Amino acid sequence: MQHADAIKVTKAERSKRSDIDFSNLSFGKYFTDHMLVADYSNGVWGDPEIVPYAPICFDPSMATLHYGQSIFEGIKAYRMADGTAAIFRPIENLKRFNRSAQRMEMAEVPEHIFMQGMKTLLEVESQWIPKEYDHALYIRPFMFATDEQLGVAPSSRYKFMIICSPVGPFYSAPLRLYVEEQFVRAVPGGVGNAKTSGNYAASLHPTAVAKKRGFDQVLWTDAVEHKYVQECGTMNVFFVIGGRLITPSLNSGTILEGITRDSVIKVAQDMGKIVEEREISVDELAAAYKEGTFTEAFGAGTAATISKITELQYKDFTMSFDSEAMENANEIKAILTAIRDGVAPDPRGWMLHVAG
Repeated sequence: MQHADAIKVTKAERSKRSDIDFSNLSFGKYFTDHMLVADYSNGVWGDPEIVPYAPICFDPSMATLHYGQSIFEGIKAYRMADGTAAIFRPIENLKRFNRSAQRMEMAEVPEHIFMQGMKTLLEVESQWIPKEYDHALYIRPFMFATDEQLGVAPSSRYKFMIICSPVGPFYSAPLRLYVEEQFVRAVPGGVGNAKTSGNYAASLHPTAVAKKRGFDQVLWTDAVEHKYVQECGTMNVFFVIGGRLITPSLNSGTILEGITRDSVIKVAQDMGKIVEEREISVDELAAAYKEGTFTEAFGAGTAATISKITELQYKDFTMSFDSEAMENANEIKAILTAIRDGVAPDPRGWMLHVAG
């Protein structure tokens, strides 16, 4: 394989950028001019390339279509206040990507392909990074099995790709959540802590049912007792009870280890707040709400960033919150935004600067 600094770039003949209204971006609808592609076969990775964004061809027997070996990540690049560009904590996404690969018995992607490939792609596409507040360039690394045969077994070949999409806010308003007690997202020993496509496919029907009831998303509970909170459909979740931030523990292996979740915890601790990572039951939330100590609920995720929750519906009991009064969510989001925009110190080196 060639040196990572020599990634071949084939430019698109025409940019689509002028065709897009950046003041009206729907999430995940528009894509930049180029994509990164790398193939794995015979136990080794081939040379990554950046090529014009285009459809890909595959055989009808391709393994991922039949057996679901597919993983992905979500990352964001931001236009900073001084006009430069930077990616938020991508090395953590690489680590999680390869943990997902291990769980799905897929080839791991070397750091130089993932990181240098992403940086080079962002340098090529730097003009696509929005300047508007709360906007970003969403980066989607993904990998899927490409063996052309039927039979339940790990593929021997994989394709790794990165595509990018300029985006605005994922949620335009605070959320109403339905506490799910019938369907499950993940079970102990399953793939809940892997970012694999099947997890999201399995969530579509329960989410559709919740939306028919007037809710935006579901709040998953554990698969055994439907008692303990896990995560939302698109993000991890935090609750403020008695001034403490509480978020479900990752120990069960059924919750995705969110990069934004970890960032919220670190920022909150820097602020001097007490953060608890532990099991928390819906009954505990309901009791705290009745006592008046449960004051805030919000989600945290790369796509969603910090999303306020204004309602939790549990059985026939409704817990409502004033989104304007959520001091913790507001302050944490402001600090994270300032770091991403380059107007606040970045003591942990979360922002990876790229040319352009």
